[in-house]
Amino acid sequence: MTEDLKIIPVSDVFANINYLVPIYQRNYAWSETQIEQLIEDIESSIDGFNKNYFLGNLIVNQMDNNVYEVIDGQQRLTTLYLLEKYLGIVFAKEALRFEAREKSNRTLSYVSDSSNQELIEELSSPEILKGFKIVDNYFKNKNIDKGRFTQKLKRVFLIRVQVPQNIDLNHYFEIMNTRGEQLELHEIAKAKLLEVLESDHDKDVAALIWEKCSDMNSYVQMNFNVDVRRKIFTEDWSSLSQSIKNFDSIKSKISEKNKSIDKSFLIDILKENKMINVSNMQSEDENERFESPISFPNFLLQVNAVMRKLGEEDASLDDKYFLNNLSWAWSTSENAKDFLFHLLKCRVIFDKYVLKREFARDYKETGKWSLQRLEKYRDKKKNNDKPKYVSTLGDEGNDNKKLRTLQSCLRITYTSPQNMHWISLVLSKLLENEATDVIQLLENYCKNKVADSDYQNKNGFGVERIVFSYLDYLIYRDGYSYEGKEIISPFQDDWQFLFRSSIEHFQPQHPVEGECWEENDLNGFGNLALITVSGNSKFSNLPPTGKINSYPSIINQSLKLKIMEKMTRLGDGKWTEEKANRHKDEMINILKNKG
Repeated sequence: MTEDLKIIPVSDVFANINYLVPIYQRNYAWSETQIEQLIEDIESSIDGFNKNYFLGNLIVNQMDNNVYEVIDGQQRLTTLYLLEKYLGIVFAKEALRFEAREKSNRTLSYVSDSSNQELIEELSSPEILKGFKIVDNYFKNKNIDKGRFTQKLKRVFLIRVQVPQNIDLNHYFEIMNTRGEQLELHEIAKAKLLEVLESDHDKDVAALIWEKCSDMNSYVQMNFNVDVRRKIFTEDWSSLSQSIKNFDSIKSKISEKNKSIDKSFLIDILKENKMINVSNMQSEDENERFESPISFPNFLLQVNAVMRKLGEEDASLDDKYFLNNLSWAWSTSENAKDFLFHLLKCRVIFDKYVLKREFARDYKETGKWSLQRLEKYRDKKKNNDKPKYVSTLGDEGNDNKKLRTLQSCLRITYTSPQNMHWISLVLSKLLENEATDVIQLLENYCKNKVADSDYQNKNGFGVERIVFSYLDYLIYRDGYSYEGKEIISPFQDDWQFLFRSSIEHFQPQHPVEGECWEENDLNGFGNLALITVSGNSKFSNLPPTGKINSYPSIINQSLKLKIMEKMTRLGDGKWTEEKANRHKDEMINILKNKG
């Protein structure tokens, strides 16, 4: 192994080394999903004494004996810094520094020293503080043993790559960010599927299906041109035509003149070192845009799980085993055709029955959940057909609101794509019978998850997120009354789930004023609610009345918390152990008897 390429255990990545993030690099920006995925990858991948796990590359430029300029990998490296500081691993405070970003450096120093006084908000980096809080929440919520996890880091490795000396770093960095470093795994899968198909017509149709299904942020019907759409979908465009039974029936509808823009084989791609252009065709202007809950590679794993009837224990949605999971599909041409047919069929069902997020500037706070199906209508003025988007379960009654909120409950609970088994369940059951009661299906799924969590015997951070989320769904569905007065009305139009992951102690663990509660009351389910990380940070150690008066918008994040607010206001205007225990009993009764 040369000095330009070193394999380093993550536990030692900051040992006697200083890293500098140059000014041209962006600020720390990893989200909750990415941070949790990193921790989860390490936790799940190291499960045997002799097993190692490679986390990826860290590309650097050595400036002197022990200072390295970070060229690529700074987001992962910063997250590892926060993780190792949280675990108590000892290394120099300045092992990681940001060039000309004093707020970032001040905040890194702050998380390095637990004896520091509270950091003034305007002098800190909120992104780094949020990242550290996400790490803290995840370990507490998952009850991960710090010592055992620290030992695992000794068997997790990074490959540190030194760029050639005297290289133009600005040019190198620009090339990396515009061209990409390697071929995506789903592009390899596409190439392998095309390789086993026999005729050019087969390859063209296969590439067309792949291309149109790959755009996850629009309804798949609208990705096809009008001529193909009329041939393979029903008259109203809402479903696949009854005549579409398999891959060959799709091929029979598409003439050979409908050439795919891309049918490159794997060997060609690797030789030319190019990225496959998934699509350079624009969807029609009238195709509304949404954000899918999963990416196209994750959707491929969902389709695979449905076809193979894989359970949650099979790591079926884990992208670490992406090519291995899908390899059966390119073992024969018939398998490839079957997979591609189910890819399109599952995609139509997915678009109709799985919620999306409407695009907004800051979708995690302001974007609305959407559960709509596509239908055709005739524009008489322009004399052409256009799409319209209507509630999946109809506009009458509250079934669509119920299903949309139930799915968003699951979406914000299981944020990692490899844990979104509820989507596989929906696709699988609707593939068998589209008349399936999806609401009942998912309520049963949630009920089982809540029961399996053993929440009645858990306290504090040991209570799993699904318990809080499903409880809020039940309150949304049925409403809630306290002492004969309705506090929460069913199906409140102004309430929806946010991406919440932080367990909040309404009576704080370390109050700035007043007496401390006994541990059982403090950590009991009646004193807890689930809110966003930023909401938890703002609440800090304020007393319940301070939280209510200062941050009503955070109170509104949780229907359970809104009930706790109303209970506080009643009577003596205080949140007491007695109220918390009564609230606990009433919430458990809802979960046991109404779930």
